[in-house]
Amino acid sequence: MAEITAAMVKELREKTDAPMMECKKALTEAGGDMARAEEILRVKLGNKASKAASRVTAEGVVGIHLTDDGRTGAIVELNCETDFVAKNDDFLKLAADLAQLVVERSPADVDALSALPMGDTTVDEYRKALIGRIGENLSIRRFARREAEGKLASYLHGGARIGVLVDLVGGDEVLAKDLAMHIAASKPKALAQDGVAAEDIERERSVAQLKADEEQAKAAAAGKPGKSPEILAKMVDGAVNKFLKEVTLLGQPFVKDDKQTVEQLLKSRSAQIAAFTLYVVGEGIERKQSDFAAEVAAQAAAASGR
Repeated sequence: MAEITAAMVKELREKTDAPMMECKKALTEAGGDMARAEEILRVKLGNKASKAASRVTAEGVVGIHLTDDGRTGAIVELNCETDFVAKNDDFLKLAADLAQLVVERSPADVDALSALPMGDTTVDEYRKALIGRIGENLSIRRFARREAEGKLASYLHGGARIGVLVDLVGGDEVLAKDLAMHIAASKPKALAQDGVAAEDIERERSVAQLKADEEQAKAAAAGKPGKSPEILAKMVDGAVNKFLKEVTLLGQPFVKDDKQTVEQLLKSRSAQIAAFTLYVVGEGIERKQSDFAAEVAAQAAAASGR
């Protein structure tokens, strides 16, 4: 009989979410056959072991498709559970095919995209079939379709974990590509200051005000005169303006020449950015953290009656 190792138990645990001791029993009964052990758990535990649809998909890739004339494009985030599957050829092809579908069919949302035909089935049925073949949950998280005011350029970075679609009016292909690479590197939140969320600005203002208040308190505690309300207000405004320059594309120093901002670069080239879309895979998704060693210890303690 094959030796049942802790690594095997952990792998089955992660695949099924079944209790650790149940995983060990199933592996023992299956003689170490992982697929057979999973089937045993499905029989014993029913839907509790069929948890693929509930597993967190925080890995994946960005797929991009542009028409030949650069006038229409789409960007899609397709998620999976592990970085290993994110490199799977079938997974990568699905991301590319989805982006092309978005360009060609212009679905309203992810549900509409999922209902579109793909071969002799639908996108959603194809996705489910691929889940069965790969053994991981796969999900279409989001997409954006853009019809350009100028011409679209794209950039994928880090194994397609970061994707950019940028609409440049004027300029040339080299400038467009440079700007797409800048966006991937600097990750602006908005094109200009009016696009930054009000709550983000207020949060920065609150932090700056707190720092100013702390400085005043330290001065008072040391018996020193504090700054005037006017100076404090300017300090807070200065901190907010610094934040806005850091998070807006036009205000950022250009990555290939930090002596000029992106806005200055565009003016020098008689160009402008109409819009951009930046996707970072898994951004904002809470990843489940598990401590397998602690779980083993807890299960062992329970088994011994301690």
